[in-house]
Amino acid sequence: IQFVESGGGLVQPGGSLKLSCVVSGYTYGGYCLGWFRQVPGKEREGIAHIDSDGRTTYADSVNGRFTIAKDNVNNTLYLQMNSLKPEDTAMYYCATDQPSIVSCGSSLYTYNYWGQGTQVTVSS
Repeated sequence: IQFVESGGGLVQPGGSLKLSCVVSGYTYGGYCLGWFRQVPGKEREGIAHIDSDGRTTYADSVNGRFTIAKDNVNNTLYLQMNSLKPEDTAMYYCATDQPSIVSCGSSLYTYNYWGQGTQVTVSS
């Protein structure tokens, strides 16, 4: 499974960015897709998830500001980020794996396939 992430960059507070993640080589019928972020010295945070049925879950920290979406034709996962705050600054990663009996956004669910990350910096 291969990933190509893009869309990160520097943006002012209140601004928007859209991250993309092209996933190739995934051959399973169902899937979970997720966006995570990590700041050096802190734990990785799962912020948005979508399953093969289109169900989405969001972390409280981004709910209402970020939107996860997938394009099945182009095998691309997106994260639209609006109303960005300095505390959104992090390395952002996409991830995927097969679905399980727990939801994709559950703390009990484990992703095993990860993108290389794209840096998002929110600063004036």
